Amino acid sequence: MTTHNLLIELFVEELPPKVLQKLGDAFSNVLFEQLKAQGLTAANSAVTAFASPRRLAAHITDVSELGADKAAQQKLMPTTVGLDANGNATPALLKKLQALGAGPEAVAQLKRAPDGKAEALFYDSIVKGASLAEGLQKALNEAISKLPIPKVMSYQLETDCGIDNFLPGWTSVNFVRPAHSLVALHGSTVVPVKALGLVAGNSTQGHRFEARVSPLVLANADVYADTLAQDGAVIASFTERRAEIARQLNAAAVKAGGGEDSRSQGGLRPIEDAALLDEVTALVERPNVLVCEFEKQFLDVPQECLILTMKANQKYFPLLDAAGKLTYKFLVVSNITPDDPSAVIGGNERVVRPRLADAKFFFDQDRKKTLASRVQGLSKVVYHNKLGTQGERTDRVRAIAKGIAALLPEAKDAKFLQAVDTAAQLAKTDLLTDMVGEFPELQGIMGGYYARHDGLGEDVAQAIEDHYKPRFAGDALPRNKVGVVVALADKLETLVGMFGIGNLPTGDKDPFALRRHALGVIRMLVETDLPVGLDELLLRAFEDAQWGAAIQATKAVGHAASTVYLNYEAATPLASFIYDRISGGLREQGYSAQEVEAVLALRPQRLSDVAKRLTAVRAFVVLPESPALAAANKRIGNILKKAGEVDAHVNTALFKEDAEQALYAVMLKLLPESEAQFNAGDYTSSLQTLATLRSPVDAFFDDVMVNAEEMDLRLNRQGLLKCLHLAMNRVADLSCLAS
Repeated sequence: MTTHNLLIELFVEELPPKVLQKLGDAFSNVLFEQLKAQGLTAANSAVTAFASPRRLAAHITDVSELGADKAAQQKLMPTTVGLDANGNATPALLKKLQALGAGPEAVAQLKRAPDGKAEALFYDSIVKGASLAEGLQKALNEAISKLPIPKVMSYQLETDCGIDNFLPGWTSVNFVRPAHSLVALHGSTVVPVKALGLVAGNSTQGHRFEARVSPLVLANADVYADTLAQDGAVIASFTERRAEIARQLNAAAVKAGGGEDSRSQGGLRPIEDAALLDEVTALVERPNVLVCEFEKQFLDVPQECLILTMKANQKYFPLLDAAGKLTYKFLVVSNITPDDPSAVIGGNERVVRPRLADAKFFFDQDRKKTLASRVQGLSKVVYHNKLGTQGERTDRVRAIAKGIAALLPEAKDAKFLQAVDTAAQLAKTDLLTDMVGEFPELQGIMGGYYARHDGLGEDVAQAIEDHYKPRFAGDALPRNKVGVVVALADKLETLVGMFGIGNLPTGDKDPFALRRHALGVIRMLVETDLPVGLDELLLRAFEDAQWGAAIQATKAVGHAASTVYLNYEAATPLASFIYDRISGGLREQGYSAQEVEAVLALRPQRLSDVAKRLTAVRAFVVLPESPALAAANKRIGNILKKAGEVDAHVNTALFKEDAEQALYAVMLKLLPESEAQFNAGDYTSSLQTLATLRSPVDAFFDDVMVNAEEMDLRLNRQGLLKCLHLAMNRVADLSCLAS
């Protein structure tokens, strides 16, 4: 059977840059899988995806002209319907066979097999393999229909307007962008397929301005990338084009910084932004990186503003020095390569100047008002129709922050408490500035700059800047304790408020990012080791914020506060929500479900202790005594649960069995030692000390009837087990480790 490499290309108008790579991968993968399903590919066939601003293409190796024949079995009908009482074929069966291209002689070859409750007739046949033209047409249709298109365009065809040969403009096509040509080459042979009103051929277009030849005629499927590169001035591969841009960016940065010799002195480097690099890769067909400059006076503006406007609005790559400071030079990825690039450079420099001037104007205007003067304006900004304004929210955050600060050792420092209150009060005021109005991504960051301008001190400025942190997984935490307190208060206010009104995340929907807020709370409590319990934090958040007063204030300004009901019992599900986030994170780190459940079943309040408890549990699990003690712990728990309220007390005068006396004697020796190790934070040693209890515990259950008929004996033995149970489950609930 003849095999050749296959090339498919759709040449279209400029595709959406932010999804180009996804479109290219989906197009090639679906094509390949569909051809594979029809038996048109070989075991070693491979697919290569191509995606440029104006094309989606796939190159597939070792594709056959004809798929292999396949054995097929088809259910026809129940036996009672297909055969009469004498076993002869009924008219219904003969008609069915005729539809399949078989005659009465096929009746003898039919198989009988059970199908559910009844027996059915099955017909075995050989299905001829699909031809490449048929199979590719089906695969192409499927690949186009399954493209992850963000928004479909509708346009009218000018040619090939359907079987009835309608006039141009009467047949509509729905696709991501208007398509202009289709290439389908099996080796050097054109495969006769159609798509989007196009008939497959062997020619395409190169670069819009710099192609040497137009159109480009492809000799065979294997010359696609080379022909486009040499004659079409196009790097068809998204991956290769991205790598070329990265190479040119680094080379241009070295040149702009003074050449190769500057590397030893740090030199310049382009800003690292994978999303920007992907987007620019999707905007150009043959990249040409150029060095541009702007006036140095703009460097007085915070670099975050300049970097953001250059990246977001112009798709430029700012250049940073060795210290990470913005320079007045930036890189442009051009789609043309003129002999004299001065016009391109000058044009980009003229374009960026008004953007930077706007940023400077906003910065200058914002600094004419202090952050403190903007506080009153927050009362006019709605936060949530059931939770009031940003002003009311700020009051709640201040109250929660004060409550948290009061729990810390730094509470004795009046300056610390004042810094916390000031940062909490001013944290949201930059929402009213012109700069944040233009660039919402800079909220918090600009607040920090304006706080420094107002002379509020570095602790307050950093706290305002950092109070949204951590914004995402892996983000840095607030840099100082004031920032940690305010960030905790801000996230807890959101969590408590949303849980209080029942606005909870469901499935994959979490519009208020409550999961992210919960993970931020967890990280801060774990990594900063705050001496505060989770329940105490939640209690502060529910009680200190005076939600009732906030509701009344909401009513006064005319919001739909009559529907507001802050359920204070929401503290329990909120705590469970946070522990669920902890559980998921720990399992992702490789801890088993049993280990995590054992530790979190106790709801440890100091979250920084969780890792140490897990380490102790892992060390305990590998001990030979572990399975028996875990099983015994589970048994003790069941006994105590059935017994109801049990006092942890022991009267040695009521001991009758040697086994209970022996267990108590070992407990007197080991439990104080284990408790001291626990109190010292040595959880591993604490559990390992308890492992010595295995033998006396086993003997106790072998020789002692816990639920004795005599009430005083039963209560005394239950009390002994209660003491043991409390001691064994300080670090973790060992019963969760029982198989």
